[in-house]
Amino acid sequence: MKKITVLFIGFICILFLFDPQVFAQSGRWQQSVSYKMDVEMDVKTNQYQGHQVIAYSNNSPDTLNQLFFHLYYNAFQPNSMMDVRSRSIADPDRRVGDRISKLSPEEIGYMHIESLLLNGQPVIMEEVGTILEVKLPEPILPHSTVLLESKFKAQVPLQIRRAGRDNAEGIKFSMSQWYPKLANYDEQGWHANPYIGREFYGIWGDFDVRITIDKSYILGGTGYLQNKNEIGYGYEEEGVSVKKPSGPTLTWHFYAPNVHDFMWAADPNYTHDKLVMENGITLHHLYVKSKETKNTWPKLKEYTEKAMKYFSENYGAYPYKQYSVIQGGDGGMEYPMSTLITGHRPMGSLVGVMMHELAHSWFQGVLGSNESLYSWMDEGFTTYASNQNMAVNYLKPSTESPLKGSYTSYERLVKSGLEEPLSTHADHFHTNTAYGAAAYSKGSLFLAQLDYIIGEEVKNKGMLRYWEEWKFKHPNVNDFIRVMEKESGLELDWYKEYWVNSTKTIDYAISSVNENNKSLDVVLERKGLMPMPIDLVVTYENGKKETLYFPLTIMRGNKKAESHLPERTMTQRWPWTNNTIEIKIDQSSSPVKSLQIDASERMADIDKSNNSWTAP
Repeated sequence: MKKITVLFIGFICILFLFDPQVFAQSGRWQQSVSYKMDVEMDVKTNQYQGHQVIAYSNNSPDTLNQLFFHLYYNAFQPNSMMDVRSRSIADPDRRVGDRISKLSPEEIGYMHIESLLLNGQPVIMEEVGTILEVKLPEPILPHSTVLLESKFKAQVPLQIRRAGRDNAEGIKFSMSQWYPKLANYDEQGWHANPYIGREFYGIWGDFDVRITIDKSYILGGTGYLQNKNEIGYGYEEEGVSVKKPSGPTLTWHFYAPNVHDFMWAADPNYTHDKLVMENGITLHHLYVKSKETKNTWPKLKEYTEKAMKYFSENYGAYPYKQYSVIQGGDGGMEYPMSTLITGHRPMGSLVGVMMHELAHSWFQGVLGSNESLYSWMDEGFTTYASNQNMAVNYLKPSTESPLKGSYTSYERLVKSGLEEPLSTHADHFHTNTAYGAAAYSKGSLFLAQLDYIIGEEVKNKGMLRYWEEWKFKHPNVNDFIRVMEKESGLELDWYKEYWVNSTKTIDYAISSVNENNKSLDVVLERKGLMPMPIDLVVTYENGKKETLYFPLTIMRGNKKAESHLPERTMTQRWPWTNNTIEIKIDQSSSPVKSLQIDASERMADIDKSNNSWTAP
């Protein structure tokens, strides 16, 4: 009991020293946590045992009588919810399919908490699939901190989805979601969702992790290596001679402040490349040299540096001192300070995946919206930012929109009849197709169209403001909308309701054009069910161009004129209740040559064939 009390007091001190959320909630409380873990990995059996001590702060106004832990590796067992879901959904992920159902006892994953104490007292617990349900011997009072101490054992599953061992490229361990992880409790209550292969949601805190493993293995991942001069493998300080231990193992000690997850990977054949940026951020790249990687991975670090600079300039300064790109996993997956990506790719694909996963450091790693409820705020925003980055820092100049693929994917989704609202819980989309197109494509178009609604320059300023106001605070869609309203001075709740909470589509048309003396009588029509403001570009025979602007009445204002559009000469509000609006265009100086709705092509209009008119 004395030992536990000492640990408890120490963790409380650390929590208050390093967790800004304890002191500054900015009107919204959130829980905080500090993990201390010691793990011993047996590389022959693929099993490990761990000791975990957690200081958990209940910053809510609620009394908690129960807790929940995620035990993700239990999903990799025959007849788990993840297995059944994959075998019953119409379009299963090809990486999963029916593979879980065929795993042998040596190939399955499992995670079991063998003992758990709350402030030294045993709890009542029940393992229900990937969730451990915990009934507490005493309640956790509002604004109090408790100490949880546990012992656990686990087996790393054969690589199927995200985490696992012996992936298709031969990487031994991709250790994501590998520890008993406290479920988050927020203003919507507990988020103890069974794991079926979708998204994650965690509590920010500090991770102090020691991993004991065969000394031939090289590790990388989340956190700063505390004993780098004892470890070596390229982590040691310049000029230091590392003396390897005489025993069979090494203990790697990592510390990660203010993160909501912790990932590591390990392989005896990793090459470790290191690049220190001008701002002091260290970029680590770990990969296995092979014919598939020899011409790509050595060049990757220069693109990682360019990408890091671009994201920091456009979305907010990266808050950590390092980032690691690691060969592993089953595709690409983001984690705090790090990513796992498969490495046998051509250069363009390798750079593209790296940029996408790095962009997650902003929208998943630091802004940390609940991905289950708002997956599009992570995947969609990430897609938007990474595609823009690729266009600037890798691809040759092109007249095509960097988001062309997102527009095409969204249009295909609409035509398929499978679309569900963006507000659908990620786990409960009826098809993987609908989820992917919604989260990635329709989510990215949310920002692309915001460019159109409030102006690109204003949106860009808003993104930086969003970062500064909501980093490390789990923002939701309303928080984002309010930032953009403040930045633009416009009302935007209507945009959220239509684009996020419905499947109504956009379709505007030039309905009719008639000559009348020296004017052109034009009728614009909203044919789709979703209203939008309209930029109408008029081109005259004499070469002059002008923009006629029709903001929605419910916007309660106008966007600022944009430099890439012709000068705005007329503004007329369009009530959303009116399907049409009629205008007269003066032709006394020159006849009208053409009309174009949304000349910048940022609006996700599902039928663009009726957006233009050319004089006969």
